[in-house]
Amino acid sequence: MSRLPPLRRDDLDETGGALWDLIVSTRSSAVIDEDGGLRGPFNPWLHAPELGRRAAELGWQLRAGSSVERRLLELAIITTGARWKSEFEWWAHVPMARQHGVTDDVIDAIGRGEDPPLSKDDERAVYTAAKQLSEDGRLDAETYAAAHGFLGDRGMVELVSLVGYYALVSFTLNAFEIGLPPGTTPAFSSA
Repeated sequence: MSRLPPLRRDDLDETGGALWDLIVSTRSSAVIDEDGGLRGPFNPWLHAPELGRRAAELGWQLRAGSSVERRLLELAIITTGARWKSEFEWWAHVPMARQHGVTDDVIDAIGRGEDPPLSKDDERAVYTAAKQLSEDGRLDAETYAAAHGFLGDRGMVELVSLVGYYALVSFTLNAFEIGLPPGTTPAFSSA
């Protein structure tokens, strides 16, 4: 159970209601849970709606407005989620990673904390960068050069920002003990 009480649309003031509407309009009604609250990091953000609006907008921009191919974004997202054993993030983004072309053998290896069998050079470069950033917040020269070769300056800024954003999401989910939807099996046994 979450450490924060669930908020519903009717519980919110004008600022919170505007955030609710923004979240649902940019992510679909699937973020509304069976009790009428919001899933994932969104309920915590409703408790601090000014911060939540900015975080929600940043997340949308990083995915929808990025110059980086969505397959590579989702690879970086699940790499970050696995690093922090963020159950909800993993649950939410594994289907998107599959949808955008990340293979099951790659997903499974990342979930187990192993280096995945990446056959594409761009995936290897992005995975390595996301992993290094998630582990120690830095990129060595070789990793930076490899990722930069595929992404350029703008793409590197977007990738680093994406990994930082999903670390924030992971911390939010983990700190407030945001659970999975009913009937969902956790991916990380040591979480």
